[in-house]
Parts: sequence; structure tokens; C-alpha cells
Amino acid sequence: MATPPPPLPPMPPRRVSCGSLLQELQELWGEIGQGEMERDRMILQLEEDCLNVYRQKVNQTRKQKADLLQELSFGEADIDKILSALGERETFPRSEKLGGTLMEQIAKIEPVLEDLRRRRDDRVNEFRAIQLQIVRLQAEISGSIDHGDPAAPMVDENDLSLKRLGELKEQLNDLQTEKECRLQKIDIHTNSIQEMCNIMSIDLKKALKDVHPSYAELGRGKPMSISNDSLDRLLEKVHALNHEKKQRLRKLQDLGSTLIELWNLMDTPTDEQRSFDHVTSLIKVSPNTVMPPGCLAHKLIEKVETEVKRLTHLKASKMKELVFKKMTDLEEIFRSVHMDINSDTERRTLSDLIDSGRADLSELLTRMDIRIAEAKEHALSRKDILEKVEKWTSASEEETWLDEYERDQNRYNAGRGAHINLKRAEKARTLVNKLPSLVENLTAKIKAWEKEKGIPFMFNKVRLLDCLEEYTCTRQQKEEEKRRSRELKKLPSTEQGAKFVTKPSPIRPLSARKPLGSSNVNNIGGTPTGRRVSTPMSRKCRPSSGRVQEAVKTAVAPANYVALPKDCSGNSSL
Repeated sequence: MATPPPPLPPMPPRRVSCGSLLQELQELWGEIGQGEMERDRMILQLEEDCLNVYRQKVNQTRKQKADLLQELSFGEADIDKILSALGERETFPRSEKLGGTLMEQIAKIEPVLEDLRRRRDDRVNEFRAIQLQIVRLQAEISGSIDHGDPAAPMVDENDLSLKRLGELKEQLNDLQTEKECRLQKIDIHTNSIQEMCNIMSIDLKKALKDVHPSYAELGRGKPMSISNDSLDRLLEKVHALNHEKKQRLRKLQDLGSTLIELWNLMDTPTDEQRSFDHVTSLIKVSPNTVMPPGCLAHKLIEKVETEVKRLTHLKASKMKELVFKKMTDLEEIFRSVHMDINSDTERRTLSDLIDSGRADLSELLTRMDIRIAEAKEHALSRKDILEKVEKWTSASEEETWLDEYERDQNRYNAGRGAHINLKRAEKARTLVNKLPSLVENLTAKIKAWEKEKGIPFMFNKVRLLDCLEEYTCTRQQKEEEKRRSRELKKLPSTEQGAKFVTKPSPIRPLSARKPLGSSNVNNIGGTPTGRRVSTPMSRKCRPSSGRVQEAVKTAVAPANYVALPKDCSGNSSL
């Protein structure tokens, strides 16, 4: 089929004028029969409508002109403002000097304004970039960056001059220089920490992480803290490790010196000493000297401490034996002169002191030697008195034996050993007669000794002067008893029982007396053949020495003994 022909183009609208339209309107009104008045009214209305349309168009055109003037004014103002912000002295001619219509004037300033705005935007971006770097560096130095990145700074677009830009660049350069200095300090401090950690076998990563977590990632290209607080803590860590290093070195040097002393004292083999050469080689080393890694490790120090404790314990065992030997010598000196010493307590105290390791054994031995010397000097000052005490003890024992012998009714009976007792009785009477002067002399010497020393003369835990006074009083009682016995014999037997009654001894009951017929008497005659080893004064003090028996026994009083007051001077009339 044949293709249909293309449609014809539309006819252009025919141009119509106001006059032709008014003529057509008049014809229509005539055909309609419109009245003249109505026609005039409608024509006036059409004229008013046309005026309104023109008036509206004029107003629009005026507004357009005002807008163009305002745009032109704003453009000129923007140009002045941008030039002022950029700090440039470039001038641009005013609109009245540009010439041409408003549209032409605007067309002339638009390229200039666009160029200035581009330059301003570039300058703002440059300011923003520099200010952002400054703010970030300030945050890194202050440490606030640890809490997050700082906010983007606001740029003051009223001052975008090159002078202000130069000031910001200078400030940025100062901050970058400060950062570089801080990084150098961090590098120096971390190297020191690494060196000391190697020497003391301390975990470097943990030590740096204790300061700041970023320091534990050194060498991995990650940013690290350069804040004042981090630098201060890093410096404190350096000081702390340096102090720890000095302490460990001093401790190891002390242990090394102690090891050498103990080796010399214990004659330790050289092969055993070589295992601690790395310790003894540090004795003269200063803290600033370069030292091998691990030489101040905690485990090494513990090993040396263990060795020192072992050798010290071994030394203490030997020294303990020597100290206790000197203690035994001291006890013998005290025992030889009847001085009291709490041996068990002192031995326990010495043992605890030595075992604790707090004692200076050399000083302890020196003090023991001083005590022994003082004890010997003290014993020497008591020697003369003790010799007289021994004589007094021997004489008082003989006196007791003689009293028993004279009360024995069978002492003259013939029997084995009777003549020996007679001879002993004669010697005993001679010795007893010397007792008053012996006691008086001994009392004077003891008083003089106490006055010189300022302490009481103790004998087996009892003051010897009290014993002598008691003995003197007791002897006076015995003499008084003998006098009464002699008077009793002169009276009739009936008066004897009434006037004199035998009283028991207050020191020991009569039932406790040892009979004369015991193992110490002659079985035939019943006469005492052995020495009695107790006296009336010996219930408090028991004098003894190497040449006499130990006089620490129960006192025995005569059967007719009557207790009298200690002050016997008032009883002489009885």
C-alpha cells in the first residue's frame, strides 16, 4: 500500500491588532443591537483593562531594574569584601564608570566576581587545612586526642590575608618542630628503657604499655602519644627503672662481697666459685657502665641469695658451735664462784638470734669474750670471800657434828672408831672456837665488797650477808640453849620438866632428823663417824666449792632448839 503523505505544517497565527479587534467588536455589537451607552461603557472598561496591563508591565520592569541595580551593588560589595579579606589592594571601577546598560555592567563584573570567589575559596581551604593540622598537633601535645579526633576548625573568612596565612604556617612549623623534639625524647627514653629491661630481664612491651598503649607498638608505623602527661610518665618510668637497676646492682654487689667473704671463711673450692664469676665481676662496676643482658635479672639475684643463705647457714653452724663453747666457758666461770646465770634462756636467745640471721656473729663473739673477761674479773674479786665462805662452811659443819656428838650418851663406849671420834671432837672444838672471828671477818669483807660493787653478794641465789646474820643469830640461840641446859642440870628433876620444855625446830620437824644410828654412825658405839653436811644457817644458802661437799641440803636443828627473833641482842638476859 501506498504511504500516506505527511501532514501539512500548522499555519502560523495571524497577527491581530487592537484596531481590527475593536472594528470587529463594533460590527458584532451592531449585529447584536447593542445600545450606544452600553457600547461606551464596555469600551471604557476595555481601555481601563489595557491601562492596568501596561501599568503592571511597567511595575515589573521597574522591579527588574531595581534587581539589576541591587545585583550590581551586591557584586561590587562582594568584590570589595573579598579583596579586603584577601588583603589585596587591587581596585575595581565603579558602575558609573563602567558605562553601558545595567545588563552590560553586570556582564562586566560577573567574571571578576567569579575569579575573586574562586581565589577566596582556595584561600579558605588552605586556611582550613593549616588550622586542622594546628588543632591536631595541639590535641596531640595536650593529650586530648586520646579522647577522639578534634573537630574541624572554623575559618574566619573576614581575614584571609597572606600575612595571617604566614602566621598560621609559622605556628604550624613551631608545633611540628615541637613534635619532632618530643619524638626524639621518646626515642631516647624508650631506648633507655629497652636497655635497662634487657639488663634486668623485664618485659619491654609491658613496661612501655604501662606508660601508654601506643608505645607498645613502636616500629610499626602507628602514631604514638606525645602529650605532656605521656612524656612525664615515660620519664618517670626511666627514673623508676634506673632506680631499680641501681638497687639491684647494689644488692648484687653486696651479695658478691658477702660471697667472697664466705668463700674465704669456708675455703670454698675455686671451681665452685667460678659459677658466680658473673656476679663478682660486677662488684666494682658503676651504674652507668654498659652491662651484659640479664646480668641483673631477678632470678639471678634469687640464685645468689640462695647461695649466700646456704653459706651463711653453714657459717652460722660453725659460729654457733663457737658461741656455745664460749657460753659453756662463761657458765663454768659463774658456777665456780656460785654466781647465778640463766643458761637455758641465754642459750635459747643466742640460738634464735643466730638462726634469724640478724646477728653479726663476729660482734657476738667479741661480746662473749668481753663477758668472759668481765666474769673472770668478777670471779677474781669474789675469790677471797669464797675461800673464807668455804672455811666458814667447813667450821659450821664441824660445829653441827660436834653438837650431835656431845648429845650422844654412848660416845665414850668402847668400840671400833671411838678414838677417831675423840680426836675429831678435839679438832672440832678448836675450829668452832674460831668461828666468831671468822664470821666477823667474813661479814666485814662482804660489806666492803658490796659497797665497792654496788650490788649484793649473792651465793646460790641468796644474799650471803643475810645468811651470815641468820647464822650469827642462830648461834646465839644455841649458846643460850646450852646455858639453859647447864642451869637445868643444876635443878631438881621435877622443876626441869616444868621450867624447860623441848620445842621443835622451826626449820625442820623432829621427825625429819636423821638418827645417829644411820649409815654415818659407828654401829657398835652409836657415835657419829661422818661429817654432818647441814647447819642451822643452811636452809637459805648452801655454800659449796670444789673442795667441799655441795651444801644444798635440808637444815637440821638440835632437838631442844627454840626459835628466837633475828635480832638476838635483846635475848641475852634469857
